[in-house]
Amino acid sequence: MSGTLQALTFELFAFRFQFRALEYVYFPPGKAGNIVRGALGRTFRKFACAPSCSDARLCSQRDLCAYARLFEPVAVEAGPSGFHDWPRPFVIRAAHLDACRVRPQEIFHFDLCMFQLHGPALAYFAFSFLELVREGLGPGRAKVELAAVHSLTASGEVGTKVFDGGILGEPQSITLSLASESGSPGHVRIVFLTPTELKEEGRVVRQPEFRTLFARVRDRILLLRRLYGGGPLPLDFAGSNARAASVKLVNSSLRWETSERRSGRTGQTHSLGGLIGWADYEGELDEFAPYLKAAYWTGVGRQTTWGKGQIKTEFRADR
Repeated sequence: MSGTLQALTFELFAFRFQFRALEYVYFPPGKAGNIVRGALGRTFRKFACAPSCSDARLCSQRDLCAYARLFEPVAVEAGPSGFHDWPRPFVIRAAHLDACRVRPQEIFHFDLCMFQLHGPALAYFAFSFLELVREGLGPGRAKVELAAVHSLTASGEVGTKVFDGGILGEPQSITLSLASESGSPGHVRIVFLTPTELKEEGRVVRQPEFRTLFARVRDRILLLRRLYGGGPLPLDFAGSNARAASVKLVNSSLRWETSERRSGRTGQTHSLGGLIGWADYEGELDEFAPYLKAAYWTGVGRQTTWGKGQIKTEFRADR
C-alpha cells in the first residue's frame, strides 16, 4: 500500500465501561445517553475546573483545562455546515439502557467512542466515572461503582481490559480505512439505530437523500480527524458531492421519534428526536462505503455526543 493510501484512515478508541449498581438505577425511555453525559459532565467539571469558574467557554484558562477541551470545545475558525463549534471528541452509546431498571449488585454497561488521540483522555473519563459511587447516576442519583473498562475491537467485540478499578492500562486504538473499496455491492441499507437528525440548508430532513447523508457523514469524520486525530485529508468535495448525488434512495421505512431533555445546568430544553428505521440506496458505492462504515463509530447528525445518530450499514449485491 502506498503512503497516500496509508494516510487515508480514521483512528479512534472505543471502550466499554462496566458498572455494578449499589442501589436501584432507572434510565427513563430515550434518556439513558443524556443521563450518562450529564453525570460525566458534572463529575468531570468538579475535579477539572476551579470553583470560581462559572462558564468554561469564557474561562481564561480554557486552553489548559481538560473539561473545556473535551466537554465544551469552541471553534476558532469557520467549520463545515452545521458545525458552529467544534464537535466534542467522544460519543456515548447507552441506548440499550433506555427504560431499564437495574437492581442492586447487577452489572450494566455503556460504550464510549473517543476521537481525542493525544493526551490522557481515558484517565479523565475513568476518574470521573469512579466518582459516581458518591455522585450517583440517574433521576434518583443512585450510587454505582465502576468495575472495569475494556477496549472494543474493530468488530465491536469486547477486547482487552484496560482498567480494573485501580490500574489503568494502555488502550489499543481502532484504525479504519477511508480508501475507496473496489467492487463494493451496489445496494446498501442504512439502519438508523438511534434518533438521527439531519439538516440540509438549515432544514430538518425527513427523507434523507444519499447526497445529504453522505455529506454529513463525510464532514463529521474529516472534522474529527483534523481536530483530534491524524490531521486534515485532501478531498475533492465538489466531485464527491456530484458522485453522491447519483446514488439514489430507492426504499425506506422511517418514522420520526420525538423526545427531549432538560439541561440540569442551564434549564434549557433540547429536542432529542430524529429518524428511526432504515433507508435503501443504490448506485456506485466504492468511495462511500468506508465512510458509511466509519459512521457506525462517529454517529451522524446533531447531538451525537449522547448517542443520537448511530447508524449501521448492510451491503447487498442485489435487492
